Amino acid sequence: MPTSRKSRGTRLPAPFLKRLSVREDARLEEQYPFNLPWLREDFLFEFSTPVTVLIGENGAGKSTLIEAVAAICGFDEAGGGKGYMPVDHSRAVDRSGAALATVLRASWLPKVTAGWFFRAESFFSVARYLDEAARDANAAPPDFLSWSHGEGFIRFFEERLSRQGIYLLDEPESALSPKRQIQLLRLLHSIQVSAGAQIIMATHSPILMAVPDARLVDVTRGGLVDTELRQTQHFKLYRDFTQDPAGFVRHAMLDDI
Repeated sequence: MPTSRKSRGTRLPAPFLKRLSVREDARLEEQYPFNLPWLREDFLFEFSTPVTVLIGENGAGKSTLIEAVAAICGFDEAGGGKGYMPVDHSRAVDRSGAALATVLRASWLPKVTAGWFFRAESFFSVARYLDEAARDANAAPPDFLSWSHGEGFIRFFEERLSRQGIYLLDEPESALSPKRQIQLLRLLHSIQVSAGAQIIMATHSPILMAVPDARLVDVTRGGLVDTELRQTQHFKLYRDFTQDPAGFVRHAMLDDI
C-alpha cells in the first residue's frame, strides 16, 4: 500500500489552484486533445470561487480538462488520490487528460497536494482499496459498499470532502438519484461557503449546476465562458419537459427538439 507524508494545512481559503494556462514551450499538435477548439496558445483560465462547475456537450473537453487537472495534482486518471492506483486499474484507461496536462501550467496559492479524483465508474474499486488500506493499518474500514448504491456515494463524499484539499468530480450524477443529487448539492454549498476545499466538477445535471454562488462555466468551442443556470441548454430542456411532458415527448418523437 502507498504511504504518504502528512501535508501541513493552510489557513488560506480556496481556491488553491488559481490559474491554468498553456506553457510557453508547449507544442499544440493536430491530434486530440491538443486540437480542442478552446485550447490555444493564449488559453488562460482563472479560478475565482471554491466551487467551479463545468458544463458543455459531450466532446467539448470538460472531462478531459478535469483529467488534466487530476494528472497535475498527481492523481491517477482512473480515479483516486495521490499515490493511489485502483485495484482494477486498466492500461486501457484513456490518457488524453495526462497528455493535456503536459502542455498546461498550473499556478497555486498555496500548492495543495491532498485531494481526490472521483469517477463513478471506479467507485467500487476505490471503496475496496480504502477498506483494504484501513485493515492493513489495523483500523476500522469505512465500508462504503455496505450501503445502497447512492447512499454509499454520498457517505464517501461526506467523508472525503470534509478535508482540506482539491477535489475533482467527473459527472457524479451518473451514480445519484435526483434526491441524492440534492444531498450532494447541500454538501457542495457548504464547501462554497466555508472555502475549506476546492471543487472542480463536470456535470450535465441542472440540480448540481445550481450550487449557490459557485462559478458556472460553459466549455464551448470558443473558450470557457461564464454562464448562469437559466441560460444553459440543460435547464431549458428540463424546464420545457416539466411544463408540458406530453408535448415535449411528442416533439421529441418527431426529432423536433
